[in-house]
This record gives sequence, structure tokens and C-alpha cells, in this order.
Amino acid sequence: MAPVTNGRLLFTEIPTGYPEPGKTTIYDTLQTIDLENVPLNGGVLIKTLVLSSDPYLRGRMRDAKIKTYSVAFQLGEPIDNHGVGVVLRSEDPTFKPGDHVFSWKLPFQHYSVFNGQDLGALRVLPNEEKLPWSTYIGVCGMPGKTAYMGWTEYAHPKKGEVAFVTSGSGPVGGTVIQLAKADGLKVIASAGSDKKVAYLRELGADVAFNYKTVPVSKVLQNEGPIDIYWDNVGGESFEAAIATANRRARFIECGTISEYNNETPYPVKNLKLILYKELQISGFIVTGLYAKYDEQFYKEIPKRVASGEIKYSEDFTEGLENAGQAILDVQLGKNNGKKIIRVAGE
Repeated sequence: MAPVTNGRLLFTEIPTGYPEPGKTTIYDTLQTIDLENVPLNGGVLIKTLVLSSDPYLRGRMRDAKIKTYSVAFQLGEPIDNHGVGVVLRSEDPTFKPGDHVFSWKLPFQHYSVFNGQDLGALRVLPNEEKLPWSTYIGVCGMPGKTAYMGWTEYAHPKKGEVAFVTSGSGPVGGTVIQLAKADGLKVIASAGSDKKVAYLRELGADVAFNYKTVPVSKVLQNEGPIDIYWDNVGGESFEAAIATANRRARFIECGTISEYNNETPYPVKNLKLILYKELQISGFIVTGLYAKYDEQFYKEIPKRVASGEIKYSEDFTEGLENAGQAILDVQLGKNNGKKIIRVAGE
């Protein structure tokens, strides 16, 4: 069999604002791969099926000298993220051809060889529930884990309490809404369009509003005070939540997307209320909870998704060549549900 093109999305320039397709990232078709003869060196050859576009990818588009919780992308190399692929060839007994695998660092390219220590980044997906493979990078993947593990670890919900969830139409926020409702809470949720607000109501939010047209502080003053704040955005919403929080409310700090592409952060003015109200603020990176909750998550959540108990929404971008736009769309909030890049069929 002749070598085939191995298209890749390369990281080519560190952005100063929003990432620009064709500038920050470029789709490259110069590399080829011989699928039958490429050396595996005891590893596996994987065909990429779906890849995830997540808000945190913006933070990896930085100078590698800047250290933070995530590894910076390398200029001139493919970016990577959570994805699902199918094993084409294997020299490792853990994996066999036809196995579907999840990886938290699947390169944005059509075909990849994993060997040595990189094999530890792969997990075979039994998928007994016969869910779409895309769910394993969404509601049954990292976003679902973020919601489930963060809520389980930090929320300490009591029936009848009030929770406020920002970016509620996304895969993390949408799952949190449903977990909170299952625990008997009143849920206030925000999103950035009327279409997304309608989706919040479908998920069970008691109060759903468009933060671009209705002030967050006004809604919380009318519908609060709040006992749990799930923060995906930071900035003005964080400030409003502090102002309307009950004493000893729990703040779960998951993301600050309102500031990812701005050089000047929003100046929160009421931080002293954290002390006066004895607020419990927990920032977390979900990977720190994997050892505690990972197996529990896979035993529970796919079944709840398959039964329809937990609903989800997916927004597909077709083709790896359009992945740069998919990354930008998430930063701009243009996605409706979990943004999935569909690279190839089976």
C-alpha cells in the first residue's frame, strides 16, 4: 500500500488575542505515512476519529517558558487534546486492531503512533452502552468528568439550596445543571444567546437568562441568595455571585473564559466579602481528581447518559482542516453544546 497523506494541525504562532485559523494554527498536508509498514516499536497505530475543542486550549497557546498547570504547545508541531481513535495495528498485548481508544493527548493529525510511555495515555473504551464515540470526549469524557468530579468533591449540596451555573449550555455547565437538579436544588443558569437559554430550560434550569441582555446581578438579586456557584467564566459573574451569596456558600472555580483572550482582567471589587461571608472557594483542575473518581465516573455516567437521565448536546465541525475555526468558535462562544471535530469515519 502506498503512503497516504497524514494531515496535521500545526501550532505556528503564539496569539496575542483570539487564536486565528491560518495564522495561530495551520493545516499541513506535507507529511505522509505508510500505514502497513510504519515502525511501531512495540506500540500501536491509531486512526483519529474525533477530537475535542475546549476552552483551556487557549492557555496552551503560549510561550513554552511560561509555566502553568498545562503543557504549552510546541511551535511547528501538531497541537493535541482529548480524542477517540481506532487501533489499526498493534504490537502491544493491551490493545488489538479494532479497539476504540480514548487519549488525553491525541495529536491533531489523521494517524499517530503511540509507543513507550505514551501508551499510558490510552484507554480502551468497552462502550457497553453503545453510545456515539463522540460522547467520550464530551459528557462521558473530560467535560463530564469535570462536572461530576468537581460537583462530587466540592458542592456538598443540600436539598432546597440555590445553585448558580455560568456557561450552562456548555458540556460542563449543562452536566452540572442536571447533577444539581438531581440533588434537589433550585438552579439559576446563564448563557450567551436566546437559543442557548432555551436549551438551559430543556436541561431543567429553574431560572435561565442571557447574560448579554440581562444583568447577572439583577437576576441573582431577584432569584438568590445563592448557596453554590459553579464558575466557568469569572469576571463580572464572579463579582455578582460574591455579592449575592449566602454565608458559607460554596464557590467551585472551574474556568475563567471571560479573561482568556483579554490582556486586562476584570477588576473584581468586592473580594472582602469572601472574608465577611466566610465563603468556601475551591479552585480545581480535574486531573487532580482522576485518581479518586475516574473508575466511579466510568461505572456511573455512561449508564446515566444511555438511559437519558443525563442529556447532552454536541456541535460538530467536519474535517481536521477546519479544526482551527472550531477552536476559535469555542473561544467566541459560538458553539451550541460540546464542540466536536469529526476527523474521520470508521
